[in-house]
Amino acid sequence: MAKIKKGDTVVVIAGRDKGKTGRVLEVLTDSDRVIVEGVQRVKKHVKVGQTQRGTTTGGIETVEAPIHVSNVQYYDAEAKRGKRVGVRSEQVERDGRMRTVRVRVTRGHGDTEKDI
Repeated sequence: MAKIKKGDTVVVIAGRDKGKTGRVLEVLTDSDRVIVEGVQRVKKHVKVGQTQRGTTTGGIETVEAPIHVSNVQYYDAEAKRGKRVGVRSEQVERDGRMRTVRVRVTRGHGDTEKDI
């Protein structure tokens, strides 16, 4: 189970955008990177072209670049700081049978675990 998922709010803990928070737009599992909204913005030069309606596209665009997953941490809005994420197994009864379900929880210094 992944510790950071699409849609999570994260805080950057290392790099030039340290301290910024944003929502995860995409998780790139093959390269262990995530794309975070408003973080790691770079200029991209796009070739000029035309669409079917005749409008021109291209020029210099500002887009979010991937950032390594080790440089971000789950952001807990209640605590207003980054938290570590862990996984806990629970026994749940579904359809009359006991099943094991893995649940993501936040961990912290002296705090109780909280489901995400």
